[in-house]
Amino acid sequence: MLVGRAALFFLLSVSIIPIAHAAGKERYLSPGPIHLDKAGEKWAEKTLKNMTLEQKVGQLFMVRIGVTFTNFDSPEYKRLRESLRSHHVGGITVTVPVDGPFLLRNQPYETAMLINQLQRDSDIPLIMSADFERGLSMRMFGASVFPHAMAFGASSRLDLTEEFGKITAEEARAIGIHWNFFPVADVNSNPANPIINTRSFGEDPAMVSDFVDAYIKGAHEGGMLTTVKHFPGHGDTASDSHLALASVNVDKEHLDQVELVPFKKAIAAGVDSVMVAHVTVPALDSDANSVATVSHRVVTGLLKDKLGFKGIVITDGMEMNGLMRLYASNPNPSGAACVAALKAGNDVLLIPPDLDTGYRGVLQAVRNGEIPLKQIDDSVLKILRAKASLGLNKARLVDVDEIGHRVGRTENVAVGQKIADEGVTLVRDNGQVLPLKSTFVGTHGYVNPYTLVEHVSNRTVAVLFVDDIRTEAGRTFERNLRWRIPDAKVMYVDPLLAGPLSPSVLDAVQQAEKVLAVVYAVPVPGKVARTASGDLENTVSVADTSGSLLHRILQIAAAKTMVIAMGNPYFATDYPEIQNYMCTFSNTSVSEVSAVKAMFGNIAIDGHLPVSIPEIAARGVGLSRPEIKGGTPHAISSNYVQ
Repeated sequence: MLVGRAALFFLLSVSIIPIAHAAGKERYLSPGPIHLDKAGEKWAEKTLKNMTLEQKVGQLFMVRIGVTFTNFDSPEYKRLRESLRSHHVGGITVTVPVDGPFLLRNQPYETAMLINQLQRDSDIPLIMSADFERGLSMRMFGASVFPHAMAFGASSRLDLTEEFGKITAEEARAIGIHWNFFPVADVNSNPANPIINTRSFGEDPAMVSDFVDAYIKGAHEGGMLTTVKHFPGHGDTASDSHLALASVNVDKEHLDQVELVPFKKAIAAGVDSVMVAHVTVPALDSDANSVATVSHRVVTGLLKDKLGFKGIVITDGMEMNGLMRLYASNPNPSGAACVAALKAGNDVLLIPPDLDTGYRGVLQAVRNGEIPLKQIDDSVLKILRAKASLGLNKARLVDVDEIGHRVGRTENVAVGQKIADEGVTLVRDNGQVLPLKSTFVGTHGYVNPYTLVEHVSNRTVAVLFVDDIRTEAGRTFERNLRWRIPDAKVMYVDPLLAGPLSPSVLDAVQQAEKVLAVVYAVPVPGKVARTASGDLENTVSVADTSGSLLHRILQIAAAKTMVIAMGNPYFATDYPEIQNYMCTFSNTSVSEVSAVKAMFGNIAIDGHLPVSIPEIAARGVGLSRPEIKGGTPHAISSNYVQ
């Protein structure tokens, strides 16, 4: 889900009735494994019994805030708090602002303090959620960094996947987040999928199921609620449901043998919630004006009745075009969509496009009998039980002083790097590029930064293909490369600069002894690109101008060029002339570090493709290379080089 930038980063109004808490020292919640005890069950039932209809309906809504600093006595926060009073919202999903290509990540302390204040302003404890698919580092600085899910699939390390779940849970609970919208249970069987791609563990249903199961176990041990998504499967689509209609055009047998397999495994593993996708599945519901989110056949008939799921069913973000296009002509599109989603069998409505009209629409539907009160009570009881299983009935605040001890622990950071290292997969190697040889000659000593003159040569040239050269993409790769080859020539290229820079890039490539073509392409929800026909769509392919330059590099220097996929492994299908190809399946900093270490032989290369790349390689392919002992020493600070 993407967040647009606004003067305020509180992106949606929520309402809860604030009350004065008991005098004395505030109690802090000590997270533990997910468990609903008798006291928690009693609290949930009693709370439900004492709630008004307005409060019950409010519990079904989960809205979004973008974390940025705000003074709690400021007019902005007062307006937020006032808006919280009118809807009794049950939960908040926490993200950070986005400014064009920039994700404005925030600090764990700031996030925790805002969450604590929101909890103080609520009569019923709020359940806090987030999209932490790659851990807290997706939104926060200072947290343990992990690669995309597909890198886990390439590593084959179920044990470290379980550890990943536990670490993410512990760090999330430390800042007050209780519920993660992960793991992704989609089987990425469509290479053209622009929105799942490396967010999936792979293309084999059994393998994806095992990783989903491992993550759930670890997350539960760390005390965090889990969500499998995007039911009934978003892996075999070629469109982004954030932007347009996405369809799963397979028969029931295929669904049962592929898409549904990981969801069944997740349900057996005790997953807490299932997120329903805004996709059409004709084999399940032939109504062309319906998507899974608002389909009673999919949500109730399949998920609840046939698969027997008893937990919380949550919609994907309801503001997404894949859903809201159905209600564009309705006088109250938010209300109509919310009512339809509840009638289909969902329990939680995530990010309605307009909270007020959505809330009033649901309230009216309950009052006129369109939605049975018993259904509302059943859903609210699930939500309250989930809150009690987290211990929120006993305490709701987190101890900010503990964050520095729980987030970004050295041993947890090492787990993220290990996964990235073991996920590196060598697909093609002509023997003319690897291993790279370091020209590092030891400690450089003190260098005055104000008199530093950079010396570069064309012996090793790295061309980094990024979406926007202003972003941080490639910076960690460059630092780690220069640590080993101080005079390496590093050139950044984005779609706007690919044309003007082509002459200088090709000149450097021709002169180089070895070339590194590093391609950054990962799935970004809601990312818009214009096609040759003028249509707008999402894509994880290389932009035309950048792609043309890459083709020209390979035409003149394929034998001495190592192409590195820092994300989408499928793009190589468009470049059959590639002779040397390495995949990390992620663009995170740990994957950048791993790519450099692998090329210099500082780590062994043992990863295997968790997906098939058409015209390039089948699933399971991976060339092994041993670690070269006595190579370049690693730097001390992981913030700069490794």
